[in-house]
Amino acid sequence: MKYISNNISIFKKSSLLIVLLVTFSSYLVTGQNNESFKNVKYRNLFKEAGYKKADIDKKLSKAYYDIFEGPNRVYFEVGDSMAYVSDVKNKDARTEGMSYGMMIAVQLDKKEVFDKIWRFSKTYLQHQTGPRKGYFAWSLNPVTMKHNSPGSASDGELYYITSLLFAANKWGNNTGIDYYKEARFILDSMWEKDGTGNIYNLINTEHKQITFVPEGNNYNWTDPSYHLPAFYEIWTVYAKDGHEEFYKACADTSRVFLHRATHPVTGLNSDYTEFSGEPHPTRWMPAGFRYDSWRVPMNIAMDYVWFGKDKEWQEGYAKRFQNFLRSKGMDTYEDQFNLDGSRPEFILKAGDVATLRHSIGLVSTAATTAFMNKEKGSMDFVHAIWDAKLEPYEDGYFDPYYDGILYLFSLMHLSGNYQIITPN
Repeated sequence: MKYISNNISIFKKSSLLIVLLVTFSSYLVTGQNNESFKNVKYRNLFKEAGYKKADIDKKLSKAYYDIFEGPNRVYFEVGDSMAYVSDVKNKDARTEGMSYGMMIAVQLDKKEVFDKIWRFSKTYLQHQTGPRKGYFAWSLNPVTMKHNSPGSASDGELYYITSLLFAANKWGNNTGIDYYKEARFILDSMWEKDGTGNIYNLINTEHKQITFVPEGNNYNWTDPSYHLPAFYEIWTVYAKDGHEEFYKACADTSRVFLHRATHPVTGLNSDYTEFSGEPHPTRWMPAGFRYDSWRVPMNIAMDYVWFGKDKEWQEGYAKRFQNFLRSKGMDTYEDQFNLDGSRPEFILKAGDVATLRHSIGLVSTAATTAFMNKEKGSMDFVHAIWDAKLEPYEDGYFDPYYDGILYLFSLMHLSGNYQIITPN
């Protein structure tokens, strides 16, 4: 018995040592990053540009009101406990807008809005069983509540996961929704995907890059605007699912990918690319800088502000991109280009109309590049979005959904209100 007792004692001490070592290793991976998150400086570029805080707050509040509450809102409640964000011109609810709405809500402390969008997403969009379990149907008809397509658009899941992790940090997991559990369900389901039913991981595990769609051959190419290295950095700390090193590698890979995907002179990128960064033409459109691509400068700016791990390249990118847009006229640059900056023959329709515009969505994301370009003239892009109006264009076209959400995201970034949310 003494022999057994001694061995039990040794086992307990060994187990305690293992726990301590694992905990310490975890701290090395996440603890220091967690502390560094709290030291990020969120600049208010509007204030630096000379605008008063009261006016900045008023502009941000008005943008939120217009998009979520006003007569041209894109946010609609269903009963007392659910709501959806609609691409009103296409008459659907899509994971892009739903997850964007959740990110806006958690950043601006709109818990009720966040919870309603999530309940709708979980009830009507998320697959609970089968090969797609944990993933979301990217588009739904909000009248019939039927899926327009059962497949996923990988960026939606990226935003769902990150906004849920932020919600867990901000509000805890005991207020009606276990946000962390919901984020882990998506992540754990993602890691279960092995090609069964032709469904794969959201991230191509060989190339460590986000897929265009985690299904069939679409698993083998990507969309540059889905590359969010900043989000992967968040996952390395708060997902706690054992894949920290993989997510860290994905963040580093995305940064290198963006070097390759953006034109060395204009800074433009194609909507779709191979994992190498080379353009990926599709049967529905040739390669070119179009609506998806607008998001890339904002994604790069976010990574610059939050982590600053690729500053030299990002600062050079911002100068190239701004110089190109400025060469086309600050008040007149259009919203679709060939990668060399020339006018495209193919124009992707917005709604039912194929027209080039000076779009507020692109003006919005271009403004965020001012974080990366320290030259004084860079503030012209900040003034441009300050002066912009979310209202119909001269031809009557109006998009409070895509233009509107990118506009609101831009105001959040530029006012210092788009931040890494650490645990309270």
